[in-house]
Amino acid sequence: MKASLRSVRIAPKKANLIAKMIRGQSVPDAVHILERTNKKAARIFQELLRSAMANASHNEKQDPQMMMIKLLTVNKAQCYHRGVPMARGRVRPMRKFMSHIHLTLGIAGDKVEEKKTVKEASQTAKKPVKKTVTTAKKPSTSTKGKSSKDTTTSTSKSSTSPSTKK
Repeated sequence: MKASLRSVRIAPKKANLIAKMIRGQSVPDAVHILERTNKKAARIFQELLRSAMANASHNEKQDPQMMMIKLLTVNKAQCYHRGVPMARGRVRPMRKFMSHIHLTLGIAGDKVEEKKTVKEASQTAKKPVKKTVTTAKKPSTSTKGKSSKDTTTSTSKSSTSPSTKK
């Protein structure tokens, strides 16, 4: 029910465009979409999907027509470093990206059961937290930060005497 391609000569951005189209689709719908898409990535995904279908029917003894695309990941692989000649003998670097693609097929009913188990697990993991009530503190009588009575102002001599230095 799994198939993967490693170091495929297509950029991950371009492969993700097609991956978004077929992610979560049933196998017959995905085959229909890929046949009518005019992209290089569509041909790659079509071949990969056929391989996953053959794995499901041969290894797992299941009908691939009743399955859906459960997981489809496109990861960045290494890249080829190439160069384009420029003026005065210089070279502009160019990178040609490659991708790792992993496809997993599953039965349509399994996805709903997984969501239920994850939801139940998260509810059991939460524990109620006791809230403690704090009593009000007495107001402090220190006047360290408050200077309501101390309103004296001082004047400095430098502000009142004229400067005669040149």
